[in-house]
Amino acid sequence: MPNFRLYLAIAAVCASLSARAQHPNDQMEELVVTATHSTRTIDVTNALVISPDVAQLLKEAPGASVNSNGPLTGIPQYRGMYGPRIATAIDGNQLAPSGPNWMDPPISYVAAAQLASLEVYRGIVPVSVAQESIGGAIDARVEKGSFGDHSDFDLNGRVMSSVQSVNGGYNLNTSLYASNDQHRLKLAALTESGDNAAFPGGQILPTQYRRDRYDVGYGFRSGPHTLQLDYGNSDTGQTGTPALPMDIRYIRGDLYNLGYRFEADPDTAVELALYGSELRHSMDNYHLRQAPASPADWRRNTARSDNAGFRLQATRDDATGTWRAGTDGFDSTHDSDIDNPNNPMFFVVNFNSAERRVLGAYLERQQELGADWKTEFGLRYNRVSMDAGKVDGTPAQMMPPAQMLRDEFNNARRSQNDDNIDLFAKTWLQTGANSSWYLGLARKNRSPSYQERYLWLPLEATGGLADGYTYTGNIELDPETSNQVEFGLDYASGPLTLSPRLFYNRVDNYIQGTPSESAPAVMFVAMMNRMNGTDNPPPLQFNNVDARLYGFDMDWALQLDQSWALSGIVNYVRGERDDIDDNLYRIAPPNATLRLGYARAGWSASVEGVVYAAQNQVSATNDEQKTSGYGIVNLSATWQATTDLQLAAGVDNVFDREYRDHLNGYNRAANPDIARGERLPGYGINAFARAIYRF
Repeated sequence: MPNFRLYLAIAAVCASLSARAQHPNDQMEELVVTATHSTRTIDVTNALVISPDVAQLLKEAPGASVNSNGPLTGIPQYRGMYGPRIATAIDGNQLAPSGPNWMDPPISYVAAAQLASLEVYRGIVPVSVAQESIGGAIDARVEKGSFGDHSDFDLNGRVMSSVQSVNGGYNLNTSLYASNDQHRLKLAALTESGDNAAFPGGQILPTQYRRDRYDVGYGFRSGPHTLQLDYGNSDTGQTGTPALPMDIRYIRGDLYNLGYRFEADPDTAVELALYGSELRHSMDNYHLRQAPASPADWRRNTARSDNAGFRLQATRDDATGTWRAGTDGFDSTHDSDIDNPNNPMFFVVNFNSAERRVLGAYLERQQELGADWKTEFGLRYNRVSMDAGKVDGTPAQMMPPAQMLRDEFNNARRSQNDDNIDLFAKTWLQTGANSSWYLGLARKNRSPSYQERYLWLPLEATGGLADGYTYTGNIELDPETSNQVEFGLDYASGPLTLSPRLFYNRVDNYIQGTPSESAPAVMFVAMMNRMNGTDNPPPLQFNNVDARLYGFDMDWALQLDQSWALSGIVNYVRGERDDIDDNLYRIAPPNATLRLGYARAGWSASVEGVVYAAQNQVSATNDEQKTSGYGIVNLSATWQATTDLQLAAGVDNVFDREYRDHLNGYNRAANPDIARGERLPGYGINAFARAIYRF
């Protein structure tokens, strides 16, 4: 695990910074589905959460979607950007997946049953929120319990269980809390599993899953000091990922966090976090799916990721606003080795100690310019350092093209450094009692991922792109630079609220797979096709291109009377290449959600319609398939049976509609119901029920 000495040294230099304590949501464009339009968070405390994939909750936020590669492998997408372009944190802490194909995206290390809230920063993200947020930011906040008001200990807890029909899935979560005015203790355990999911035409193979999770946390508070220690252990068992070339055998992770907060006075606070994770991962192409006919084609990949980070932030209020200053660092090291259990002589060192280190510092200001005008602006500097060890593999010892690729990589200057500066400014102008206009500008950067830089042999270890192409990396990649502008309105008058946003995002040096100009890479794929009788397309290489993304999103709500309410979301995004006439890959089509809800004392019910347009604007470079439009209907109801017991039930896809979600990947597993290369269908009709008991 990367050591903390460098991080602690930087923290010590900045420890004297003073700042003012402020509620973390002030003036921030977070999506709070259940609250006001200026500070919105998806509050899942009582949300009807059935899916084991927390990423599915993001669809409750305007602009957000999910690239789904499996039942636990949802990769967030926001306004057309996805994967490492979106900063995803757990309680403010980063995590780099262990899998080179993102079978375990960061958000998968959060169990929905243990969430307190899911914060999705809308549009331009303040520089204090994340190191690299070129495509947005998400923060999953886990329930920790609360301190009491007196010295006597109180004991309470919650048991939550759910079942669903589409895959025979179940979830059981128990949380226990003990606290007084100085101490709080949390113990939590979760188990969940499901079988292969059904759709109107049969089953989606393999989509079974299994996961266990254990957490312990302790908090101490004395005067202005608060200390929090947390440990989590996540154990994912055999789980399908039909859009990828392999399935999960296991993903095991230990997550650590130490947080400290000092409130020097009512206007000043300093916060420090030290955190890390040790993640271990194995995958193969023969356990859950039909094994390759030839024993020579069996593959197993063993991967690991060791992560360590720190955050030190100081805030201070004055008469007209707030200053926020801080420094942060995150270091991740990745290893990935491929073998064949039928051939002890076969091996590929896919990634060898591929390290990515980011050290940053920032300054941010929130300023009141008058009773009706406020602004927020900030500056961040990041130093991104990357390196990787030498590689090798059986193909490089037997095939001249692979040998050339290995030697070229090993002889290259693999150590790379980027110096990135981010700027942003946002302003809100209250133009009346009911409306506030918004304008935001930003320049954001992202350095390449280790896959984009250090993938040396044509493989599909591409961070979950799931387009069926093999790729090689490019050590000389430049950082992506995004120039963003967004404009919008927040309106609330009587029963009606709405919050539309227009956005435009030009990305220079966008990292995209383009047809490889590496003769050895092209020759290697051609030779493998001849040897195996396959027809895999020529490889792509990660290169810098120019791109633009633009569109519109809005959420709205209309209270019809004391019991009835309408609400909805509208999303539209276009992603285009600027260097050639082509579209960006895997962009969500236009879509809308309309929900009619009814609530009375003790119970509520809703009917929801979800509509997606056809997606014809697809990437020719990635040979992307078009998809047809569709619509589904969902029903749900909740009953507060007693003060301590809540019951809920519902049906998703009521009419058992067969459809293809454009952000689902293509089928890679043998299945009599779905052809190889066909886009994976959405789930069929799904009846579900959930119970929560508090004590």
